[in-house]
Amino acid sequence: MAELQAIAEALIKGDRDTVVDLVGKALEEGASPGDVLADGLIAGMSVIGERFKKNEVYVPEVLIAARAMHGGLAILDPKLKASGVEPLGVVVLGTVKGDLHDIGKNLVGMMLQGGGLKVVDVGTDVAPEKFIEAVKESGAKVIAMSALLTTTMPQMPEIIKAVKDAGLPVKTMVGGAPVTQAFADEIGADGYAPDAASAVDTAKGLIQG
Repeated sequence: MAELQAIAEALIKGDRDTVVDLVGKALEEGASPGDVLADGLIAGMSVIGERFKKNEVYVPEVLIAARAMHGGLAILDPKLKASGVEPLGVVVLGTVKGDLHDIGKNLVGMMLQGGGLKVVDVGTDVAPEKFIEAVKESGAKVIAMSALLTTTMPQMPEIIKAVKDAGLPVKTMVGGAPVTQAFADEIGADGYAPDAASAVDTAKGLIQG
């Protein structure tokens, strides 16, 4: 459907007003909310994600595209709920205790939403108990935790331990500038993402796992 393609293209350009306008029109013309989400918003965000991975676009472009996506989602959300379209899964996202960095975390959150996942963002400086609480309340399948300081990385195994102690069927994934795949393996995390775009693939893989 040409309209859905146009939504994706406007989102890639970061044209929020056009995205909002086209989402409204597509729904009026009888497009299903699920199709508008999948073939319009998610399709556009996927292109941005791929370009971001290849360094063809940078953080500002991603943020502008995400803003356009949120504009479209605001119209789509009530319709999706009414038609019973469920998100692919729920991810609890936060920066670990002692760490106040949130730009990377926010970027990951936008990418996850753009990939059709529901995100429960618990913020920064988050203690293990708060992650556990959020999982219990939301029924999340994945905890995605970020650390930007080497001094806060030891919080990550604490969260993984808390998950095991609570006996929750939730997968854990880690990321952030100083975090590596080797560290993720060492602490027993289920997944690792080197950047925001890869985080979507990792989270979806863990949910579908």
